Amino acid sequence: MKVGIIQQHNTIDIPDNRLRLADKIKMLAGEGAELVVLQELHDSLYFCQTENVDNFDIAVPIPSATTEFYSGVARECGIVLVTSLFERRAPGLYHNTAVVFERDGSIAGKYRKMHIPDDPAYYEKFYFTPGDLGFEPIDTSVGRLGVLVCWDQWYPEAARLMAMRGAQMLIYPTAIGWESSDTDQEKSRQREAWITVQRGHAVANGLPVVTVNRVGYESDPSGVTGGIQFWGSSFVAGPQGEFLYQAPDDAEAVAVVDIDMKRSEQVRRWWPFLRDRRIDSFSGLTRRFLDD
Repeated sequence: MKVGIIQQHNTIDIPDNRLRLADKIKMLAGEGAELVVLQELHDSLYFCQTENVDNFDIAVPIPSATTEFYSGVARECGIVLVTSLFERRAPGLYHNTAVVFERDGSIAGKYRKMHIPDDPAYYEKFYFTPGDLGFEPIDTSVGRLGVLVCWDQWYPEAARLMAMRGAQMLIYPTAIGWESSDTDQEKSRQREAWITVQRGHAVANGLPVVTVNRVGYESDPSGVTGGIQFWGSSFVAGPQGEFLYQAPDDAEAVAVVDIDMKRSEQVRRWWPFLRDRRIDSFSGLTRRFLDD
């Protein structure tokens, strides 16, 4: 499968962000991409750096004019498109939602982010209600996609459940970067840990992983922190964790990556982790902590 990824630097101009994405999607489709993956909350700046009720104004219902826009792009290009939207489900109820569009522009499915962080400059619990759709892959014409979102990428349980439900690929739209006060050594540790844990999901489940991060500096509107330098570094890994593509950490990137979807079956024959799981001894995983 030919997978297109778009690592973009966003501005405050939402219509311009969308148009730039559309132009890049069309370019990738012209280069043979069958599936295109966008970064987390790709329409706007990463607004979660502050807790501001006015930011709820940029959320959109599903369906809406926004979903019609991306539906039209997917239909025009004849590709499956993974988007990441700020969903207004009801008054006072919002989600961080990945919406997947089929080649004909229809909505193939959606996934609501399950794990919601609450850290300095990442105040997502203020904005997002945890997802209630579970870890369910989305069936498309290019395969069964295990779509997760950003903070979900640190949890092996989420990747495993997607794999157990038959996902043929794990996909992570992402928004993560460095805070200015961190040392260079700490920045390096954070980025490498982020890459390593997702490559581990690929290995443990015998599946390719597609991770698309935003890039560039976005200031903190409150001035409390030094803002976030999003570290890009989008990548595609094969089912043994091997790198198939790596984007830079300091620039936009657009690429088509060829993934051998038949390789997963062979890797799982060599490394039968699903066969050897001791499911009779895993009951403790459903508890918060084993303190007895």
